[in-house]
Amino acid sequence: MSEALTMSLTEAARALRDGSVTSVGLTEAAIAAAERADGALGVYLTRFDEQARAAARRADEELARGIDRGPLHGIPFGVKDTIAVADGPTTAQSLVHDRNWWAGQDAPVAARLRVGGAVITGKTTAMEFGCGLPEEDKPFPFPRNPWRTESWAGGSSSGSASGVVAGMFLAGLGSDTGGSIRMPAAFCGVSGLMPTYGRVPVSGCVPLAYSLDRVGPLARTARDCAAVLGVITGARDGFGGSFQEPWCGGDLGGLRIGVVQEHHLPADGNPALPGAFDEAVSVLAGLGAVPVEAHLPYWQEMITATFVTAAGEGLAHHRADLSRHWDDYGVATRGLLATGALVSGADYVQAQRVRTVAQRAVDALFADVDVIVCPTASIGAPPFAALADEAGHQDHAGVFGKIYTPYWNALANPVLAVPMGRTGAGLPLSMQIAGPVAGEAAILRVGDAFQQHTDWHRRTPDPCVAAAAHECAAVDVVVGA
Repeated sequence: MSEALTMSLTEAARALRDGSVTSVGLTEAAIAAAERADGALGVYLTRFDEQARAAARRADEELARGIDRGPLHGIPFGVKDTIAVADGPTTAQSLVHDRNWWAGQDAPVAARLRVGGAVITGKTTAMEFGCGLPEEDKPFPFPRNPWRTESWAGGSSSGSASGVVAGMFLAGLGSDTGGSIRMPAAFCGVSGLMPTYGRVPVSGCVPLAYSLDRVGPLARTARDCAAVLGVITGARDGFGGSFQEPWCGGDLGGLRIGVVQEHHLPADGNPALPGAFDEAVSVLAGLGAVPVEAHLPYWQEMITATFVTAAGEGLAHHRADLSRHWDDYGVATRGLLATGALVSGADYVQAQRVRTVAQRAVDALFADVDVIVCPTASIGAPPFAALADEAGHQDHAGVFGKIYTPYWNALANPVLAVPMGRTGAGLPLSMQIAGPVAGEAAILRVGDAFQQHTDWHRRTPDPCVAAAAHECAAVDVVVGA
């Protein structure tokens, strides 16, 4: 794994400007990493090697002339293959999706990456339409976890998380409807941000559920995610404009942190989780934050509302294709979408009413705390065999019942996932940091402070894991200072 691509995005951006690295060098290192490890990891559906090389040359030439497009200028970047990029087709990792959809066009988020000087290296693997499971009999790459290749990288933004860990790019775009940014961030040990609903445009992104879908970044650090957020929102509100944002810094003096344990620390969760979460809260308290016990209102109702909404809206989008191409959909995808037929109009309307009531309750909760922290999942990355039942459908009572992302999708609030520890087997554990609506600055500040005083985000697997697939054991390597 190239040393240059174990830097954070913001470290690489500084290095580009002080001349210690070039965009061409970063891009060639990214391409070499893909050549070396992608056969084992299944990060890419499509690579744009030559286009990326040309973009890197332009970036170096512009920086040499004093043209600085911002913190992503010259940075290798992967884009989930549910997001349109002009350089190649968008497959949504499905045999069904129309390859002419948005052909030759960039989605707004991809266009903003280009304007910001990012070097798009390719389209990364996903779960089919953002809701399926990996299936080895489909003609698509099988996304694996760099920490243990017999384990899942998380879905559905699998390749965008795995590729950051494996050094194939410094940041990636993902989408999140039920946890599809935060889940792979958790299982791969990187940072992932689900922004406030509506902050980032989703046009040009293959929809799953219109009222839930969001697009956001995956990268090594919270500060990296902030840099990406500033570009993809087109923001001029303090995100991404410099390398030391006004919200950055290690002091959290007086910040009120709501600590949620209820529902998140089950007896059958990983034994390392309670200690890792307690230690993470202790780190924040040591930085001056004030932890207070918090309870999330309407817990089960909101999880149900997310799944009812996703199933109903997903079926509305896919109904015609499901009737014509049932066998071309993956088993898990068609099973989930078909449950939308069991959602009545009254069920759907009631779910939206519950979302409104719960949003008011959560808004009121943020009158008493500044951010909320809780585990992202109570397990490390699961083996592939644990994901589905005998029929191939998602095992909601097992693995997916131990992932705590869906609650937040039914709300508008932004949520950041950051690595906070390891299981006994060496797999990453993760903490969610949730903020008030439009409160990205608060959660990024907390995530950045936590990462200034921990090194979980700097750990990478031994390079032999990716290079030799099943033959190597995961070994922590701490990179950077």
